[in-house]
Amino acid sequence: MIVTAHSSVLRGAAAIMLACTAISTNALAGAKDESAAEWLFPKWFNEWHDGLANKGLNFGATYIADNIANVSGGVKRGAIHFGRLDLSVDADLDKLVGWTGGRFYANALVIYGRGLSRNYVMNLATISEIEALPDQRLYNAYFEQSFFNDRLNIRAGQQAADVEFFDSQTDDLFINGTFGWPAIKASNLPAGGPAPPIAVPGIRIKAALTDKITAYGAVFNGDPSGPGDADPQLRDHHGLAFRVNDPPWVIGQVRFTYDIDVGGRPLAGNFTPGAWKHYGPFDSQRFTAEGLSIADPGGSGIAAKLRGNYGIFAVIEQVLYRPPEVRDNSTSASLPGITAFGRIAYSPPDRNLIDLYMDGGIGFVGFTPGCPLDRFGVAMAYMRISNTARNLDLDTQAFTGIQSPVRSNETLIEMIYEAHVKPGWLIAPYFQYVFRPSGGVPNPNDPTGISRIGDAAVFGVTTTIRY
Repeated sequence: MIVTAHSSVLRGAAAIMLACTAISTNALAGAKDESAAEWLFPKWFNEWHDGLANKGLNFGATYIADNIANVSGGVKRGAIHFGRLDLSVDADLDKLVGWTGGRFYANALVIYGRGLSRNYVMNLATISEIEALPDQRLYNAYFEQSFFNDRLNIRAGQQAADVEFFDSQTDDLFINGTFGWPAIKASNLPAGGPAPPIAVPGIRIKAALTDKITAYGAVFNGDPSGPGDADPQLRDHHGLAFRVNDPPWVIGQVRFTYDIDVGGRPLAGNFTPGAWKHYGPFDSQRFTAEGLSIADPGGSGIAAKLRGNYGIFAVIEQVLYRPPEVRDNSTSASLPGITAFGRIAYSPPDRNLIDLYMDGGIGFVGFTPGCPLDRFGVAMAYMRISNTARNLDLDTQAFTGIQSPVRSNETLIEMIYEAHVKPGWLIAPYFQYVFRPSGGVPNPNDPTGISRIGDAAVFGVTTTIRY
């Protein structure tokens, strides 16, 4: 199985070289590469599709396939294939019915295969952002209204928070799920919060206060799938739970954009501080309601319920270099040049598994001769296990007499190359190394309970086709 995965990586590398040969060196650097329409479907179908889009009804499809191998560490070695088909409809209500500023958007996910993190590595930051239980589920389904030339935008309905909150454009290059929806939220919030593969009913407001300042605020139902012992994705089977009566989760942020002058050339950047608050109950990471350690055999072993939760965070993104011929001064990570990002977040340690999170990375576009759209980059993420959770591990040692591992942090590094083979067709080989999966929990394959899960080395190739 590992040999098969290595073959997939080699085939991906070969495809990159072929792509570089096929793409003209005269291609416009930074041009959009969004749709496989011109080569994937016959002309009559594309004309029909474009005709509907011109009338305000745009249908889309994105297929993502992952071939990944864990070659060392984790709980077992091996290679797997899984994928996701995303089908969407985007309705411009102005074109359709004359409703100025109105829009409706919905998409559904068809997910298949087994995930690598869940079955092979057992880490916190999901190796692939599309990893999920096999299902056919509704994801987004919301109505959006713009006012004052789009300076104010209100969105209501089932939606996710990962696209706009605690996000940068540069982090979208990377495959690991934490660079989309950070592990500090995915691990600490009920059912992982409103992020793939579970969207949540909510209301989001976006307001451009000035040309340089944009405020975002949202309130979501606080538990995407409701209480229960089963996996949250099973409790919200098919994405049709539509829960609205749970304690709310509120999040807000303000994005400040700016330019810095480097050698007479302005380079764009943005800084986004934010915070969130949850009004529901959360389990103590160490104590029962009686004040005893959860590990104490003389106690109930049931975690005490603590009221509410919160977090603070900040994101910075900066253009480091743009070629002289590129006139666009935005932080767009698809333009030729070099961009970098960094993010940090904190939540209280008594009720959260992860209390400190940091990540950052750098992306390069247009540096491969003959392949002006290709990107590559490297990123790192750090997830600190809260002191309260670490103390529970020490309690476990004291009560059992076994020198079991004490969790500290999970850290990962990712390197990726994204090749644009044809319009709308991307192949991205990547490597990830995970230090101390899940912070260093005991290896379930060790009957003594003394050793932790080993550091994991993962190779993968992701294929994406967009229409």
